[in-house]
Amino acid sequence: MKPKRFYQQLYVQAFAALLLGIAFGFFWPELGVKMKPLGDAFINLVKMLIGPIIFCTVVHGLASMGDLKKLGRIGGKTLLYFEVVSTLALVIGLVVVNVLKPGVGFNIDPATLDPNIAKAYTTNAHALSTVDFLLNLIPKTFISAFVSGDLLQVLVVAALVAFAIQAMGERGKPVLHVIGVGSQVFFNIMHIVVKLAPFGIFGAMAFTVGSNGVRSLTYLFDLIAGFYITAALFVVLVLGAIAWFSGFSIFRFLVFIKEELVLVLGTSSSETALPGMIEKMKRLGCAESTVGLVIPTGYSFNLDGTNIYMAMGAVFLAQATNTPLDLPHQISLLVVAMITSKGASGVTGAGFVCLAATLAAVPSVPIESLALLVGIDRLMSQCRSFTNLIGNGVATVVISRWEKEITPELLNANLRQLAVNNFAVK
Repeated sequence: MKPKRFYQQLYVQAFAALLLGIAFGFFWPELGVKMKPLGDAFINLVKMLIGPIIFCTVVHGLASMGDLKKLGRIGGKTLLYFEVVSTLALVIGLVVVNVLKPGVGFNIDPATLDPNIAKAYTTNAHALSTVDFLLNLIPKTFISAFVSGDLLQVLVVAALVAFAIQAMGERGKPVLHVIGVGSQVFFNIMHIVVKLAPFGIFGAMAFTVGSNGVRSLTYLFDLIAGFYITAALFVVLVLGAIAWFSGFSIFRFLVFIKEELVLVLGTSSSETALPGMIEKMKRLGCAESTVGLVIPTGYSFNLDGTNIYMAMGAVFLAQATNTPLDLPHQISLLVVAMITSKGASGVTGAGFVCLAATLAAVPSVPIESLALLVGIDRLMSQCRSFTNLIGNGVATVVISRWEKEITPELLNANLRQLAVNNFAVK
């Protein structure tokens, strides 16, 4: 197979489209806003395939496992890891925003803000109770799980189908074979769709810069810069330490998933990179059953970037409106955020809705103050999605290492080899 020329590499094309989109939106803002359908069309194409890909991957992985004890063990380790790391992300966000104090000095009077702006985001935002959350895992019909786009519902349906096939024994093998072939079909469709990524990224970035103008790069700069720096430190220090203890380099891992990172940076949604992450984790050597369980579950239970954003955003709004928020109130905010963050299933902008749900549940901070963040949420969404994607990728490799599915030597050999193949140019 001939090596690709550098300009044929997807990440090069995607990054070029990102820069062109920024320039287009800056110089021709009115036309930039009209480019929005390009980004929306690409995201919808990817979302169209996520349900079937998750379903086929999970069913094939779990049904092939043959050991329910192993499934329970992996599931337990996964949820424990998610809760520890995502809680750590919340705590770090809380500490940083209290140290930097980006909202102090704004002196915003909530009465001067348009309540209708925040209302548009808080109408359906509410913190789910434990019972509501569990009931929401069950789709109304078999098909509605795929229609709603709720990854946890798809995961539940897939698990039930996998157990049913496993219970059939030899009679279930033909069905399992069909699902395996179906998975290949959907991944091949995804390969076709991903070739359109540069157009989607161009449209999304042109719209973002065109609709917000220079304000999008300067408005509330302290909060934006603080959030990006905190997320970067979380990836390098926290996830980097976890990766090091698991026997691989976080930087080498970032190079390995560079196409997915550029895709997320351009579309502001980690969901667009989900199929690619599933495929790459399997190529890295992680078991299909582990990948199929960890990646989809992580999109609801392991949103590190969303957690950092929610902690920083809520305290920032309190600072900006001069709302007293002592340590007990901040701790209660953290506990509520741990629950509401489970509703952000990789959907673009879902982190903002979860922040609204948190403020609604802890009414110390004026809900009207959300209007301050509406204009910059797109920029924040990019960093949230970026961090979420990396966190879920690292989690998959870590769980796979804990299960001894792959050795550190093989893992690093695969990272080096696959990175060399990706960088091969002519």
